[in-house]
Amino acid sequence: MPTMHRTALLLLSLLFLTFAVDGHAFAQGLSNSSSRVDVRVAPERDAVVAGSDLPVAVTFDHDEHWHIHTHAPVVPTELGSADMYIATAIEVDVPEGSPLTPHPQFIQWPDPVTIEVAFGVRPVDYDVYEGEAVAFLPVTVASDAEPGEYSFDVLATYQACDDNSCLMPVRGERHTVTVRVVSAEEAATLGSGEAADGEAAAAVFAGFDVGVWERIRSGDVPVEVVAFDLFGLAFALDINTVTGLLLIVLMAGVGGFLLNLTPCVLPVIPIKIMGLSQMAGSRGRCLALGATMAAGIISFWLAIGIAVASVSGFLATNQLFQYPLFTIGVGAFIAIMAIGMCGLFTVRLPRFVYMIEPRHDSFHGSYVFGIMAAVLSTPCTAPFMGAAAAGAVTQRPDMALIVFLAIGAGMAMPYLVLAAFPKLVEKMPRTGPASELIKQVMGMLMLAAAAYFIGTGITGLFVVEGEPPSNAYWWVVGGLGVAAGAWLAWRTFRITPSLGRRVAFAGLGLAFILAGSHIAWHFTRPGPIEWVYYTPDRFEQALERGDVVMMEFTANWCLNCKALEEAVLYTDRVTEALRQPGVVAMKVDLTGNNESGNAKLASVNRITIPLLIVFSPDGSEVFKGDFYTVDQVLGAIEEAKAASAVAQR
Repeated sequence: MPTMHRTALLLLSLLFLTFAVDGHAFAQGLSNSSSRVDVRVAPERDAVVAGSDLPVAVTFDHDEHWHIHTHAPVVPTELGSADMYIATAIEVDVPEGSPLTPHPQFIQWPDPVTIEVAFGVRPVDYDVYEGEAVAFLPVTVASDAEPGEYSFDVLATYQACDDNSCLMPVRGERHTVTVRVVSAEEAATLGSGEAADGEAAAAVFAGFDVGVWERIRSGDVPVEVVAFDLFGLAFALDINTVTGLLLIVLMAGVGGFLLNLTPCVLPVIPIKIMGLSQMAGSRGRCLALGATMAAGIISFWLAIGIAVASVSGFLATNQLFQYPLFTIGVGAFIAIMAIGMCGLFTVRLPRFVYMIEPRHDSFHGSYVFGIMAAVLSTPCTAPFMGAAAAGAVTQRPDMALIVFLAIGAGMAMPYLVLAAFPKLVEKMPRTGPASELIKQVMGMLMLAAAAYFIGTGITGLFVVEGEPPSNAYWWVVGGLGVAAGAWLAWRTFRITPSLGRRVAFAGLGLAFILAGSHIAWHFTRPGPIEWVYYTPDRFEQALERGDVVMMEFTANWCLNCKALEEAVLYTDRVTEALRQPGVVAMKVDLTGNNESGNAKLASVNRITIPLLIVFSPDGSEVFKGDFYTVDQVLGAIEEAKAASAVAQR
């Protein structure tokens, strides 16, 4: 077990070191929402007596023509997915033992203002906070509070936007509130208490509803909702009700379960099933090993929940792969696992390598295998999971932990079931040449996955903004696939005389050879689209020429992006439309730390990819979508061209 703990600590250290080193770099150069919004925090009075109540005003003062999202955005379908909108939030950090008790669940939010925005295909009405918007935070003072000065911190999260773009969100901006508790005698000399700012303070606090104090003392529980937009169905659940909380946790768990069916995780499932089958004769040990793997999965997702709750600026799991050091680390981790699976640990390697050998009959091996499966799932998302996780990001930290814990539990559930009922897997080969061959072939395919991650990470380190990243590593990925197929075919003829098995497995080996060759050729060949790689100057020049710009946000590590390119953008109809005069295909590649690309992604109010936007020559967005069809892309290009023609008349 100590080895298991060291391994977990190693992975968590890698995760948080990545954020500490690269997260700062990621934020550099991005336009920050604080440049357009001035946040002020002030109590109604600087001095209070023990047992009193004190409202605190959190004022969001916006520049002209700028606004922030409400604390519970209601996003029209025309504006895209609701999980991309950063809700305004106010959290508190109170020192232990403080006599001051803030009640953030009873915050009185300002009335929203309805404006017309053009984030999507066409302008729509949208509720926001703008101007001088004041939220009131109720604070109570303990009846036994001793005289003295006491402080707590208010943490503000918000995102500034104008009518067609957004800046990089600010998360957890810290403001300190200091309150002086005075004796009754001193209070008598101050009258009703010292005003924080005289008449100006009185005007600000005129909108405060004093009825909240009665609600707080009566034990009332306010409504606190998580908004969802699932397959076009918009709804909200109150997390303070048992039903609402259970439904959110259930959706997160189902999403975690479905992660096992994504291309990221599916290839490793047969490996674990085979490992469990080796323990099928001992039900107790089989269950223990399955539970240990489940613990590895849950530990990783819990670490992600902690990062979401505590690391400023970390809002989506696929942000991890924008950090080349993390991607290389994942690849090295998988490579070590693969080497052990191929049985190559007979070669003397450094001592630490043996700590993470993926032996299915050991607890530390099962635990690390669970972590690996969870790490592999991070580039993918599953139905239900995204909505639940995005909702949790905007809520209090304990909600984020609960949701990500549910995702981990859902992903781990199949392995617990298989371990609890070993008869489901006992027909798999346990020992002998066939079992070893399967492990060796799967190990070689995992080496191909490792080459993919390491190649992507190295490319991210050396990529130059405005230039295409290298795809040379795909030859290594494809070559390992070819090697796996050749080994499978050759070893099958060596270990079995059965004609049927020779034909079947040799055919499977041939399929691996063809697939590996195709992958290497396909991902290194020039595509049918002549991409212009994004820089701010190139984008502005295209608009100045009067061009329609189809902008794709993508990255080498984004498998969904590549699938959409192949299925939609590389079709004959779309490529023909992109060859027309006055139409530019522009790619924003986020493989590495592309500062200007990340700034552009933030400016269009998105934090994740894939994403496609069609701009008309005046810079307005005609279409924006995470997933799209051929007809949508063609229609948007024609609409942008028509708008340009009308503007030129």
